[in-house]
Amino acid sequence: MKALPVIEIIPDTQYEFFDYHAKYLPGASQEICPARIDAALTEKAQAFAKMAHRALFCEGYSRTDMMLKDRELYVLETNTIPGMTETSLLPRAAKTAGIPFAKFLDILIELGIESKPKRA
Repeated sequence: MKALPVIEIIPDTQYEFFDYHAKYLPGASQEICPARIDAALTEKAQAFAKMAHRALFCEGYSRTDMMLKDRELYVLETNTIPGMTETSLLPRAAKTAGIPFAKFLDILIELGIESKPKRA
């Protein structure tokens, strides 16, 4: 199982928190990938994401959202069907890891095929 780079989301100062408008209005938030956190926090976030994926019996891929406060990570949710446009978070993390969008889709298809039993 591989964890992709962590993405940092910073809502514009006009938003008290990352609400619907901060998420979907163009320019309302910055998405920084890789996140501006040190290696230890990156590894911890990736480990938490993998633990959540396994604990929820996810197959293929997922995206786990977290909050960071005072160097403590808080897992919010694991999304089993994250957005898959070229500008969505999961493909963006893949791109940062050096995986172009088309190749990333190929990988996801292969994961889906691998998880299904072979038919005779």
